[in-house]
Amino acid sequence: MSAEKTAGVSGNKLARALLYSVLIVFAVYYLLPLYVMLVNSVKPLDEIRQGNMLALPDVFTFEPWAKAWSSAQVGVQPTGLKPYFFNSILMVVPAVAISTILGALNGYVLTKWRFRGDDIVFGLILLSCFIPFQIALIPAARILGLLGIAGTTQGLVLIHVVYGLGFTTLFFRNYYAAFPTELIRAAQIDGAGFFQIFRRILLPSSAPIIVVTVIWQFTNIWNDFLFGVSFGDFDSQPMTVALNNLVSSSGGVKEYNVHFAGAILAALPTLIVYVVSGRYFVRGLMAGAVKG
Repeated sequence: MSAEKTAGVSGNKLARALLYSVLIVFAVYYLLPLYVMLVNSVKPLDEIRQGNMLALPDVFTFEPWAKAWSSAQVGVQPTGLKPYFFNSILMVVPAVAISTILGALNGYVLTKWRFRGDDIVFGLILLSCFIPFQIALIPAARILGLLGIAGTTQGLVLIHVVYGLGFTTLFFRNYYAAFPTELIRAAQIDGAGFFQIFRRILLPSSAPIIVVTVIWQFTNIWNDFLFGVSFGDFDSQPMTVALNNLVSSSGGVKEYNVHFAGAILAALPTLIVYVVSGRYFVRGLMAGAVKG
């Protein structure tokens, strides 16, 4: 028996070592582009032209980062990515907040204030999650024009709120479905109203799914390019559009170190969000998936 146990333990260790080896290989493969960008973003351009992009820099410099942020040629003006970064902030923050609040209210109504045809309404809202961006471009452009907010940050906020509402409603609806309806009924008997129940009972227990929704919406909206390039103007274009203009600029020399630094600057906010609150993302999804 002891020999069999020893063989079993050895087999488990071997399988675990093999599994970890495979995972390490995949992790290295996945992180290699990030390593290349980081290493080459702190190299002088002459050093990059010598080849061997995997080598560590001989001369370490943050000048490409400073140039990408404040003085790189983005389109017509050498403004760097700085103004477009703040355009993205002005777009993302209200879009995430509004879509999260509306999604929470929708989930609340669809689970605790049921009405005839509510499943059909939820199905139609859910259908919006599967509509390709490209199909909505022309109708959205027409609506923004009629509202007089085409080419503005407010127009981009509206587009992202509407397109993200299906996902936020889905998240909150699934989460609130597991919330005890008896508490809602008891609050109604005590005289609590619609918004009072939502504010004092539902929202305090919604932290996990709020984190999930904020991470999801922040990532999707920040990384969006199609809506930004289609509906943004020169003074409202987000970071992703500016990054594309920076890399595609045909004037002068291709400064790859500046391009790498700009790409990292564009990805940094979403990376920070995931590092700070990524562990709550899976926890919130699991909380919304378990019923009973």
